Amino acid sequence: MTELARKYFQPEYGHFIDGEWVKGASGETIELLNPSNGERLSLIQAGNAADATRAVEAAARAFKTWSRTHPMQRAGILREMARRLQARVADYAMMETLDNGKPIRDSQNFDIPATAATLAFFADTPLMVRGHTSVFPDSLSLTLREPLGVCVGITPWNIPLYAAVALKMGPALAAGNTFVLKPAETTCLAVLEFFKECADLLPPGVVNIVTGYGSAVGEALVTHPAVRKVAFTGSKPTARKIMQYASTNIIPQTMELGGKSANIVCEDADIDAAVEGAVMSTVFNKGEVCIAGTRTFVHKKIYDEFVERFKCVLSGVVQGDPTQMATQLGPQASRIQYDKVCSYLALGASEGARVVTGGKAATVAGLEKGLFIEPTIFADVRNDTRIAQEEIFGPVTCVLPWSDDQEVLDMANASPYGLGGGVWTNNLERAQNFARSMDTGTVWVNRYYNFVPGQPLGGFKQSGFGREGCYESLDHYTQLKAVVIAGRAAPMGLY
Repeated sequence: MTELARKYFQPEYGHFIDGEWVKGASGETIELLNPSNGERLSLIQAGNAADATRAVEAAARAFKTWSRTHPMQRAGILREMARRLQARVADYAMMETLDNGKPIRDSQNFDIPATAATLAFFADTPLMVRGHTSVFPDSLSLTLREPLGVCVGITPWNIPLYAAVALKMGPALAAGNTFVLKPAETTCLAVLEFFKECADLLPPGVVNIVTGYGSAVGEALVTHPAVRKVAFTGSKPTARKIMQYASTNIIPQTMELGGKSANIVCEDADIDAAVEGAVMSTVFNKGEVCIAGTRTFVHKKIYDEFVERFKCVLSGVVQGDPTQMATQLGPQASRIQYDKVCSYLALGASEGARVVTGGKAATVAGLEKGLFIEPTIFADVRNDTRIAQEEIFGPVTCVLPWSDDQEVLDMANASPYGLGGGVWTNNLERAQNFARSMDTGTVWVNRYYNFVPGQPLGGFKQSGFGREGCYESLDHYTQLKAVVIAGRAAPMGLY
């Protein structure tokens, strides 16, 4: 461990089960590396089915009392967790940056504040978990929203704290459920540190964390008979496995499975603003964002001008040490992801796309072992090519020309995904038509990545189902019960 790593992380972390940090049953560990330089950050437990069972059983015991706590008690705990996170934004931002490689400007300005804000949002929701009442001459009909029980969250490596704490744990606890988390094995150190800080707030078993590889932990968690729901963010192949596991006990799921979002630039758009949006969508979080607008459709009247300006701005992006505030583009989060992006760079050239800038791995002085890739623009891309249809998850954007509104809408919707999208135009009527016609869960107009508190996050088609980060999330963590109360005990006269 380096001196910087020792400042923020323990040499080794255990599972967090039933309020205690414990060793894994296997006795094996996983080494976590800094993607900027390949140096060790810490060790985590390589969990297995025995660890998963222990965590679920602890959560099931805790549910008996946690589900009956006063909503204001749950609200107070979530609010204090949000306060503690907000009080140490700089610390948690550095943890995310060291662990994931995202620039400190991203983690400090978005990841940690967004996590705290969304957690605070859910702190306001426990009293909103309610049904409705209908009055009849001889009876009273009530509907009750009740917690499901033990909920499992399986979270990704690109937004570790935000996905685990805000999008998954927040609504689960607010609704009165207990929670078992399986974070990404490559980038979970900030998550572990956060629960280490907040352990005193949580009754034993309310939140449990099992680290390790998905193949060793995921199936055991999802198929346990005490588990009542699973929420997953990640790839389609893994989602298919989880959905099969969930069918064992017929439990509901929330799935967020990535995207290949269309970012449409009209001929009347503010080109400078649209270029800025395209650059942001390319380099924010190193392009490791499921909702990124990686298919940029530009009207033919401004296509050449847009591509040239896009190249000029993107070529000036500062790539380097992600712990420095001036850095705009850090390394990919892991060797696996780095290799995947490099394979798509080679594929783009073979598919006939024109490399405007970038197109290869990058070497950063002093960080020669870092997993860096040049920010890349592929121009003159056909919409039916693999680089235009498959999620690359790196600093790569495809630019495609169009000339007719219906043509571009057809191309935008010709994708198996439907997570995000953008429209750039000064014509309000046109903007509304595009937004209504795009087959996707989120559409931003004249500003990409315009996240606001309580905004639903979720997709159409193969981008998944369910919504996170919003009031509607509570529907996914509760079940509806009908109670009918007779005005007086009297025979119905049916027999």
